[in-house]
Amino acid sequence: MMDDDWTSASAGATTLTVTVWRGGADGKYQEFRVPRRESQTVLDVVTYIQRHVDPTLAYRFACRVGMCGSCAMTVNGAPRWTCRAHVDAVAVAGRLEIGPLANLPVVRDLVADMREFFDKWARAKGRFKPSATRDDDFAKVSPQEHKRMEADAGIECIGCGVCYAACDIVKWNRDYLGPAALNRAWTLANDVRDAGSVERLIAVSGDAGCHSCHTLGSCAELCPKKLSPTRSIAGLKRATLAVALGRKEAGE
Repeated sequence: MMDDDWTSASAGATTLTVTVWRGGADGKYQEFRVPRRESQTVLDVVTYIQRHVDPTLAYRFACRVGMCGSCAMTVNGAPRWTCRAHVDAVAVAGRLEIGPLANLPVVRDLVADMREFFDKWARAKGRFKPSATRDDDFAKVSPQEHKRMEADAGIECIGCGVCYAACDIVKWNRDYLGPAALNRAWTLANDVRDAGSVERLIAVSGDAGCHSCHTLGSCAELCPKKLSPTRSIAGLKRATLAVALGRKEAGE
């Protein structure tokens, strides 16, 4: 939205009362008044504050069209993509409370430190391990093949952190790998081209892995991509049990 559009429309427009988290973990909320606009998103609101009221406000965004997930914040108590969260749908009595994503360290204001989130992807062995070389032919995997369909069900995750911020298990157990990392592990476990499946299943079977999930379902409820990490984690529970029984039968 252009600056002139904001200026010309603000006169006589109704306003929103917006409280925004300022500072680090020991910060506090600061109140702003923002013009109410038609088809306004929460990201529009944050952008208005930064461009017209307080240029020191720190926040993160990139694409603005629901492709990157980097604009995820806590809006009225729930993690959301702010570029897709329309004010009409989330404001309560003309009020918005906007903070950084929960369950992550705060860098400043609305910016959360995502390193912990992606470190857990690495701990869950969330990187594809090829079973073929560049000299081999391309793998042919039918779209109707069962494992391919299981992989497809979770492959659209873009690592925005919404499910991680929504997860009560992460809040209670800081070592828990979290829904996104486990969803990624399940996706790769069903990739027939991948050679790291057993190693990955062992990595996600410990105290911080899939068996710590209590199936509360907040991750699936709030995922902007409509994925179900809960379903993926259930698959990991079955698969890790099968691996454990196989190892026991083999005398390991």
